Amino acid sequence: MRIINLIEIQPELIPPKEYLRYRQFQKLVIELQKRELPSVVVEYVNDNIQLVNNAIDNRVGLKKQIYVSQKAIIKLLEKELKLVPKGYYRHIWMVLGMVIFGVPVGIIWGKLTDHVGTLGVGIGAGMAIGIALGIAQDKKAAREGRQLDVDYRP
Repeated sequence: MRIINLIEIQPELIPPKEYLRYRQFQKLVIELQKRELPSVVVEYVNDNIQLVNNAIDNRVGLKKQIYVSQKAIIKLLEKELKLVPKGYYRHIWMVLGMVIFGVPVGIIWGKLTDHVGTLGVGIGAGMAIGIALGIAQDKKAAREGRQLDVDYRP
């Protein structure tokens, strides 16, 4: 079983931001077509591509459908096959770093300095820690061959 093609559309037919989202999804589809995937994953990907193709035909909700389908496919690939796009872990850990490390550090720093306004310093530090952890995981995924040649943009 193979992955179906995405309907080709011309850039002038849709707004530029929608076209960028479409091109990103198209790159993901092309990258997945190069790989040997289990039939269950191929079926799921094909269903999501078909939803996008229907949105292209109807010209209704294309941007949202691409976003929803792309997110669903990436989530399944990460869960089932541990395949991730470039920058996936960096993005995830940036947010986690702000919440897990940044807020507690900011609160502690604020208590020590007796100035609550320093909470932002902790959030910035947590974001930096999270990005560093995420980049390390992205590099590990690349070394192990689990990284797709597609940039991650949620």
